[in-house]
Amino acid sequence: MQHRSDENSINGKVLSIAGSDPSGGAGIQADIKAISAMGAYAMAAITSLTVQNTLGVTRAVPVEAELVRDQVLACLGDIGADAIKSGMLFDEKIISVVTDVLKTAGRGIPYVLDPVMVSTSGHALLEPQAQKALIEHLVPLATLITPNIPEARALTGMAAIGTVEQMQDAAEKILGLGAGAVLLKGGHGSGDTLIDLLVTANDMVRFDSQRIDTPHTHGTGCTLASAIAAGLAQNMPLEAAVSRARDYVHQAILRAPGFGGGHGPLNHLVSPNVKG
Repeated sequence: MQHRSDENSINGKVLSIAGSDPSGGAGIQADIKAISAMGAYAMAAITSLTVQNTLGVTRAVPVEAELVRDQVLACLGDIGADAIKSGMLFDEKIISVVTDVLKTAGRGIPYVLDPVMVSTSGHALLEPQAQKALIEHLVPLATLITPNIPEARALTGMAAIGTVEQMQDAAEKILGLGAGAVLLKGGHGSGDTLIDLLVTANDMVRFDSQRIDTPHTHGTGCTLASAIAAGLAQNMPLEAAVSRARDYVHQAILRAPGFGGGHGPLNHLVSPNVKG
C-alpha cells in the first residue's frame, strides 16, 4: 500500500472500538476525527454511551456485549480493516466478545490497545474486575499498547513510575504480559520535557517533546492511539507511525480551540504534517 498521493485520497481503513463522547473531544468522536486527519477511512463500534463534557464524565452505560460484537463483525465482514484500535471497553463481557472477534474475524490485523481505565477528570471508565480480563486476554493480542503512567501502574502493580528508568522497567513488564510493543506515555510526568518510550523486545526508542502548559488535553490518548492505528493501516513502520502521531497530537494541542470550561478538546483538524 502506498501513502496517499493527494489530499482527497483515502489510504487505509481503521476500525475503532470505543465509547462515545457526546462533547466530541474524546472516544469514538476523537477517533474518527484523528483517523480522518491521517487520511484513512474510519469505522466505529460503540461500546458505551457516556454523559460528559470538558468538565468531566457524569454517567456511563455499556452497550450490550453482543451488539458490540455485531457492530465489529458488520464492519470487518463487509468493508474490512487494515488496523483495529480499541479504547473504552467498560466491562468484562465486552472485553470477552472483543477478544473473541479479534482472534477470529480480526486475526492478523494490527491492533492498537489504548487501555482506557480512568478519564482525565478522574472518572473510572473500566470496571475493576474488567482490568484483569483486559490484561489476560487483550494485552497478548496487541500489536501496540499505549498506557499512560497511571495505567502502567495499574497494569504492572508498580507503585512509582517517574524516572525514565522506571518507565522502561514498566514497559518491559507490560511486554512480559504479551504485548508486541509498548508506548509508555509520559504526559502525567513532570518537567519541561515530555518523554514517551516505545519499547519492543529488541529495541527502545525515546521520544522527547516540549511539554505544553494547557488544560486543553481532553482526548489526547484516544487521538494518539487512533492516529498510530491509521499509520499502521497505511503500512508505516511502527516507529514512524508513532512519530507522526505524536507530532499531530502536539500540534493539535498547540492549536486547541479553547472550548469549554474544563479540559478542552484538541484541534483535530490540524494537518499531520504541520510543524512549528
